[in-house]
Amino acid sequence: MKLDASRPLEYATEENRNRILGFWIFLGAEIALFSTLFTVYFVLVNRFASGPSGSELFEIGPVLAETFVLLTSSFTIGLAIHAMRHQYKKAAMVFIGVTLLLGLVFLGIEIMEFFTYVHEGATLSTSAFLSSLFVLLGTHGAHVTFGLLWGSAILIQLSRHGFTPETANKSFIFSLYWHFLDVVWIFIFSFVYLKGLM
Repeated sequence: MKLDASRPLEYATEENRNRILGFWIFLGAEIALFSTLFTVYFVLVNRFASGPSGSELFEIGPVLAETFVLLTSSFTIGLAIHAMRHQYKKAAMVFIGVTLLLGLVFLGIEIMEFFTYVHEGATLSTSAFLSSLFVLLGTHGAHVTFGLLWGSAILIQLSRHGFTPETANKSFIFSLYWHFLDVVWIFIFSFVYLKGLM
């Protein structure tokens, strides 16, 4: 394996560069998935039948908390990659751990929010609006859950092997994934919650 010392460790081999390119292509497919879910939501947003509308259902407090927590996690994963590039293993692992903890808090708030909706009679089968809402939010939440498992596996690898071209590459690709989830959430926050509250 030929290392290119002029590049960051995650880009140090041709295989690593190809993996990063491949992951960008994968994110393009994820953009198509979420674009479809947003389109379905926008088509069905006013079809709430006898169920509640967004303005009746949404509460700004939990949504702001989710947004703050997830955007903070985007900052901490950025700090983890910065620490990795300076070979600060312990700091990188701490920042990845904080990122995962914040992701867990986000999921906890979202699950409590779902329980509140169901308690108020807003279920998947109540209306087309709620079906599209639950599928959109649930898909994002499933991605966050997968990210928590993936990030945990990376922490284990870093603790065992430290920074190698492989572990650095995996950590960097994970950070791209996590930033993508944050960008999707910004769209959910802006076009689902804020627009729904108006």
